[in-house]
Amino acid sequence: MKRTATLTLTAALLASTAMAEGEVTIASWGGSYQDAQSKALFEPAAEATGIEVKQETYGGMSDVRLQVSTGQVTLDIVASGSGSAARAGAEGLLEELDYDVIDVSNFYPTLKSTYCVGGDVFSTVYAWNTDTYGEDGPQSWADFWDVENFPGSRAYRGSVAGALEPALMADGVPMEEVYEVLSSEEGIERAIDKIRELKPNIEVFWSSGAQHAQLMKDGEVDMTTGWNGRFDNAAKDGAKVAYSFNQALLDYDCFAIPKGAPNKGTAMAFLAEISKPEYQDDLPKYITYGPTNKAAYETGEISAETAATLPSSPENAALQLPISLDWYAEWETVAAEMYQEMLTE
Repeated sequence: MKRTATLTLTAALLASTAMAEGEVTIASWGGSYQDAQSKALFEPAAEATGIEVKQETYGGMSDVRLQVSTGQVTLDIVASGSGSAARAGAEGLLEELDYDVIDVSNFYPTLKSTYCVGGDVFSTVYAWNTDTYGEDGPQSWADFWDVENFPGSRAYRGSVAGALEPALMADGVPMEEVYEVLSSEEGIERAIDKIRELKPNIEVFWSSGAQHAQLMKDGEVDMTTGWNGRFDNAAKDGAKVAYSFNQALLDYDCFAIPKGAPNKGTAMAFLAEISKPEYQDDLPKYITYGPTNKAAYETGEISAETAATLPSSPENAALQLPISLDWYAEWETVAAEMYQEMLTE
């Protein structure tokens, strides 16, 4: 017990000291998202702590599952969607995080869990090509499904996360009842049937944020679902794209440590560092995702104008459906199997 306490204290000191030792390998999803993480979080934290950071891209928790199951874990920290992390933690794929080391006292209370600490807040939105529809494009999921008034090609998520909720809202289910309806196989099938209805107009089932941003930059589709920050960066690069927060899915990305990570202690210290407001307040400079640390709004780095564009601002958050981690922990595996069957029909 005394040795454990000593190790915890040592890790806490590592998190706060100017120079720490060691290295970590961090895996994220590439594209403008990882570029933003690197500039706002990884690079400055590495400089401040002396921890050497190696970055990789990966395919999500399936890669972690493979590493853990084979006992060949090379990743120390992974970026994850909140739902995927909840399920991976329940499967025993992730280390429990030490919140004596990682200070989350200023975090929004829903933006951390036993196995994953929030890194940013984002929204899954519907986006449209402004050359096709102008600035006044679809304003609801029902509009996204309305191929008569909004003719044109669509792209949609190729995995179940964030795919079923829009379908039910398009089918008339009130936002506050979506997860109640989804909490049965019949409700899941109802959502999948709605996607099946739209499937003839879906040109691409996308698998990454980089992909759905590129689809809009290239004008390959007229509408797509996707992540707000990716679309904002695409627009900066010249894409003709707009989106709405109305009925969007409010979610967060987080950082987790795979079970058996080779540098677990250093990884915990590094997560403590990048959770500080002086790093999180820089993230919106590179991508329009909101910080999870509320103190980041008080440093003076995030202007009121910028705050108004972030998913976690009170005005924008009120329009959205918060993702239910409890639902994903209980139903994601079943829903994913049913969704894949629909995709392969």
